[in-house]
Amino acid sequence: MNLNRSLIQLAFLTFSCPASALADDRPEKPNIVLILTDDLGWQDVKCYDIDEPSPMETPNIDRLAEQGVMFWQAYSPAPTCAPSRCAIMSGVHPARAQKTHVVGGNPPRPHHKTAHPMMPPWYSGRMPDDEFTLADALQQEGYATGHAGKWHMAIQHNAYPDAKDQGFDWSRSSRGARSRMKPNRVREFATGENSDPYQLDKNGYPYHQNSEDALLFLREHQHEPFFLYYATWLVHSPIHTRSKQLLEKYCDKLGVQPDKEDPESWSGRGQTNPFYCAMVEELDYYVGKVFDYLQRTEDPRWPGHQLSENTYLIFTSDNGGMEGSPGEIYTDNFPLDRGKISLMEGGTRVPLIITGPDVPRGTQSDVMVNGLDFYPTILSWAGGVSTRNKHLDGADLSRLLREDPTDPSLVLDADAMPRDTMVWHFPNSVALESTIRIGDYKLVHNYNHVHDPRAVPLELYRLYKTENGKQVRVDIEESNNLALADSERARSMDARLTQALQEMKASYPYNNPAFRNAGPKAEKTPTITTHEQKGNRVTLNYQQRGSKLVRANLIYSKNGNGRNEEWFRTPATLSSDHTITIEIPPGTTHYFINLIDENNFLVSYPDVPGGNHFSKTNETFAKYAIPAK
Repeated sequence: MNLNRSLIQLAFLTFSCPASALADDRPEKPNIVLILTDDLGWQDVKCYDIDEPSPMETPNIDRLAEQGVMFWQAYSPAPTCAPSRCAIMSGVHPARAQKTHVVGGNPPRPHHKTAHPMMPPWYSGRMPDDEFTLADALQQEGYATGHAGKWHMAIQHNAYPDAKDQGFDWSRSSRGARSRMKPNRVREFATGENSDPYQLDKNGYPYHQNSEDALLFLREHQHEPFFLYYATWLVHSPIHTRSKQLLEKYCDKLGVQPDKEDPESWSGRGQTNPFYCAMVEELDYYVGKVFDYLQRTEDPRWPGHQLSENTYLIFTSDNGGMEGSPGEIYTDNFPLDRGKISLMEGGTRVPLIITGPDVPRGTQSDVMVNGLDFYPTILSWAGGVSTRNKHLDGADLSRLLREDPTDPSLVLDADAMPRDTMVWHFPNSVALESTIRIGDYKLVHNYNHVHDPRAVPLELYRLYKTENGKQVRVDIEESNNLALADSERARSMDARLTQALQEMKASYPYNNPAFRNAGPKAEKTPTITTHEQKGNRVTLNYQQRGSKLVRANLIYSKNGNGRNEEWFRTPATLSSDHTITIEIPPGTTHYFINLIDENNFLVSYPDVPGGNHFSKTNETFAKYAIPAK
């Protein structure tokens, strides 16, 4: 009788009490979603509008900003895709990782043999396959780890190592609706037909497999703590939309029309490209589906609560906005200067919104933060995951987000002091620069200033003026170079920059001896006179023709002439008798020797042709290299 009464009472309590009263406490491990957009500019998102209003409509991202912290001074680790992605996933600064630009893993060479005075250094094609990634760290703590979309942390999109080699249980990389439209971008729009692979939904947006993959992972893994890395293909080129309705909306809004004779071009300045505007709205729509799913789906691990109540979400971009390509203007990062492939503010300042269980809502912050901070922050959210004494170059933002997102003193550097300094290194492309920001000031160090009449050695800008703990905008346009007027500060900041780069063993661009105006010092570079290989040991003799040899590197490949041919670097040994000795790593198929003299000229033995035709043809570098015996 007593047992029956107890069962009746239990049944009454079960049906009369709200689920939250019976549910266990909040699950110990929160869910984590990192949404990394591609090439989304600081001024492409409506809620970031300053000065001239943006025509792009981003209602879902704007609402997300109201639900968490919106950072006005957030930066990417690099001004291009791959180094930022590797830095975020590894926690290691691009300069330290020797991963400073896209692709990589090639022998150093000038972009044009005789027209370019400098050449980038060797830089890695990928994250090391033994890197202890953020996904590895969370995986060992019982998280389901999923990747949806772009990877590009290897020498090519589909090259080794991919997401499943670096800590992800689950990975999908479909481009979906971002596949190039044929024959051009004003033909073959998506329809409502069931047979259309990009069938328009009820709201007029194309079916996008990348978006559906992200949602699929959430549906399949909501019963366990999950980490979703959703890397969108939007808003990277090709610049198009499969929704004719959306394109026409922005054509009408902007009062423009595509060129019927050349629909792939766009010369309208500013934010007037209707294709690009439509892409930004598409991005907002697809990520909005993820936001909605988290907010409307009950958490199986916490009955009576939605997934969003125990999920930290980071929304950001891999670099500043790409303003255009030959023949087409995409967007404009104004008032920020320049864009992707530059270390000026337009190339590295990015939108960043963070929401989560203990993150205050509707907060705007001027604290300076970086994508390198995500790794240590996420580890804190996950309960202080061990990283095997791994070096991390970012700072933990969890206390800042929890206590006061507007207080910069809550972000601590490696010495447990409030962080006021950040460094970027991009010795690549035509930029050839490094930068440092200390407080309100930013310094740019130009490596190519000797040969470029438009360049100066140093640029110093005062971005803000801090008054009573508040930052007042001064020159985020980077239009007033103070390097001469405030030369002492410029020299001091340049010394701090040099010190930081040396600590990370950064690589710098080289002078090109084949440059048509290289001068007489280019004729004094050392040259190889003899070369002999016995087993894995290579011995070379060289002649100094007027300039001293200060360093030599072996550039070697283990898959020369193969698919995704990749090259690595290791130092050679110099002797006082003008001899170079090298131990060739096992498995080497081909190699070059790089000689660097006291004037920073690099000579390759054998010679490597200049140009970027290697990436556009099937020609390999191994064709010009020494075969290993």
